Amino acid sequence: MFNNKVILITGGTGSFGQQYTRTLLKRYQPKKIIIFSRDELKQYEMQQVFNGPEMRYFIGDVRDKERIMQACRGVDFIIHAAALKHVPAAEYNPTECIHTNITGAENVIRAAIGNNVSRTIALSTDKAACPVNLYGATKLASDKLFVAANNMVGDQDTRFSVVRYGNVVGSRGSVVPFFKKLIDEGAEKLPITDENMTRFWITLQEGVDFVLKNFTRMQGGEIFVPKIPSIRITDLAKAMAPNLPIEIVGIRPGEKLKETMCPEDDSHLTLEFDDHYVIKPTIRFHSGGLNEYAINKLQERGEPVEKGVSYNSEDNHHFLTVEEIRALNKQEQL
Repeated sequence: MFNNKVILITGGTGSFGQQYTRTLLKRYQPKKIIIFSRDELKQYEMQQVFNGPEMRYFIGDVRDKERIMQACRGVDFIIHAAALKHVPAAEYNPTECIHTNITGAENVIRAAIGNNVSRTIALSTDKAACPVNLYGATKLASDKLFVAANNMVGDQDTRFSVVRYGNVVGSRGSVVPFFKKLIDEGAEKLPITDENMTRFWITLQEGVDFVLKNFTRMQGGEIFVPKIPSIRITDLAKAMAPNLPIEIVGIRPGEKLKETMCPEDDSHLTLEFDDHYVIKPTIRFHSGGLNEYAINKLQERGEPVEKGVSYNSEDNHHFLTVEEIRALNKQEQL
């Protein structure tokens, strides 16, 4: 699907963008991979690793609609990964988060339509479901924008979908590198916000593979949600430092005890497939063929979930044990 195609990744110097690039180069022969981001140092560092003739590096910000419009010329596929993601920072800097996560999403949509980009997938987060923090609220707004964009394309073959998943093991700014830093510095205890806190858990490669597959699955308008395990934060601490005591420090601004990916209020829209869920749009599209999602482009069949069902990290049937968490961290070299 990606052979001889042009792929643009917004926020492409981040953990996801780099792993996605690595995977594309390993499995396909893309014509071009365009890394679009605003940090010249991160681009320089990424160029030392990925410097083949198919690589392009564009300095730009998704807030700048003219620059993203220019960057999308001749592009076949967009992965929109650029976002301000730090929950407390968003609480203290709400306007900046809105500019990037909402206005930036709108700019990417207009650039995709204006350049006849075939398929765009926007990365979302479990925090966009039943949001209680500003980051989650901006990503929910972004999700709604990308879903509704399918009504703006007219007779173009341009489609938009969303991928929503939970915490990525070891991603920059996440709890695992934070704990590792404390342990390496000789900390006498690990700070835990709440002993009842649970989170969805996915590896970076699993996230990349899920996005890749959904470019083939997508019809336009879906929110794709993978079936992934949960962890207890206390078990993560035990896995990383079994001999260190924990200290309960309280929930940070905007933080939740559990995360949800398929809300109860969306259960009438949710389809369950073998390894993932699809949340159907709340609106109907005017373009033909965009309102039936029970059978996807890979001929996989989904069934409606029971009304009132919520897919959340606390009620998840699959929790990783301490030993499984430790093995996963070792696999990810954390």
